[in-house]
Amino acid sequence: MSQIPWWGLPLVAVVFALAGAATAQFVLTRNNDLLNRARRDRRWYDERKEAYVRLLAAFEHATHRLRTSSDAGEKPPSALVYVDQVTPALMPVRLLASGPVRSAALAVHLQLERLHGEMNPAGVVGVQPQTHFRELLAQVPLVMQQFEAAIRDELGIVDTPPRPALNGRAKLRRASEPSEPN
Repeated sequence: MSQIPWWGLPLVAVVFALAGAATAQFVLTRNNDLLNRARRDRRWYDERKEAYVRLLAAFEHATHRLRTSSDAGEKPPSALVYVDQVTPALMPVRLLASGPVRSAALAVHLQLERLHGEMNPAGVVGVQPQTHFRELLAQVPLVMQQFEAAIRDELGIVDTPPRPALNGRAKLRRASEPSEPN
């Protein structure tokens, strides 16, 4: 006869069942946390990208208005009109962006705000206001380029597309091909 008590086998089964349930619960909780973190990170990325695109579009619109008014010989819209139109797109960027992106956005904003204000280069002898305006307007794409570079750096946007996914046969074929010499 066996030396195991009658309650030993059910006790071992209950302990292993509880350990299995606890392990399953731990794994489920961990997976849910990772999934929620990934969703939150994706939402954060999407919010920032949307805010940056809206601000870039607002800056482009303001620059286009300045160019067309300059080409037509008209006075540019006032600084208050510009601020009213750009502020709704600028505020989310000021709240969500990192330091370099925020600084680059404010640099573009200040350049455009200066262009919408009164051109008064009276302190510089021999400078005509219209020439000064065109020179400042020509600098806007350069400042915008720095803003775009800061956005790309922050969001991890690269200029090369990702490599296409390979199916099973292509992986095998590629693995069997000799590698290219460096």
